[in-house]
Amino acid sequence: MDYSSNHCILLVGEGDFSFAACLARAFGSAPHIVATSLDSRVSLEWKYSRASINLKELEDRECTVLHGVNAHTMSTHPSLVLKSFDRIVYNFPHAGFFNKEDDPLQIKAHQELVEGFLKSASSILSYNGQVHITHKTAYPFSAWDIVGLAKKVGLYLLDKDKFMPRRYPGYVNKRGDGPRCDESFPIGSCSTYKFIKL
Repeated sequence: MDYSSNHCILLVGEGDFSFAACLARAFGSAPHIVATSLDSRVSLEWKYSRASINLKELEDRECTVLHGVNAHTMSTHPSLVLKSFDRIVYNFPHAGFFNKEDDPLQIKAHQELVEGFLKSASSILSYNGQVHITHKTAYPFSAWDIVGLAKKVGLYLLDKDKFMPRRYPGYVNKRGDGPRCDESFPIGSCSTYKFIKL
C-alpha cells in the first residue's frame, strides 16, 4: 500500500467510497483522510448498493466526507481551501460517455478533466507531496498523455507503478454513470502515476 495513516490524504472522485473505506480500515481510523465525490449523498446512495455502508464506516472512522466537489475547482472548496495534502489521489478519472473512447472529442474531454484536476491539486499539495492518478495504460487511454498534462501545470513524474487491486482489499471500481453505474469495469493494464512539484 502506497499510503500511511500519517499522510494527509485527499481522495477525489470516489465512486461508492470503497477505496476510502479500504484505506480507513487499513489505518484503523481516518482523521487525516478527506474523501470526496462529485455526486450528492442522495445520488450516491441511489447509484451504488454499498455506498451507505462505506459512508457509515468512514464516518465511524473519523474520515471527512465531502459531496459536490468538482475536481477542477476543489482547491477553492470552503473545506479544502486552507488545507494542504501529502497525497492527492484520483483513481480512474473519467469525463463521462459522449462518444467512443477512441474518438478525439472524447479524449479531449478526458484530458480537460485530468488537466483541471492536476492544476487544482498542485495548489493544495504539501511540500514533498504527491499527486497520484491510477489510469489504464493501453490505447485509447494512453492517448490522454497524463504525463504531458502534468508538465503543463508544473507537475513531474516521480514514478509509475503497476496498479495491484489486491493491495486494496474491498476496493471495487465503478462505472459511475448510466444504467450499469454500480458495476465494476475491467481495468486491464493500468498504473498509478505519481507526480511531484519541483
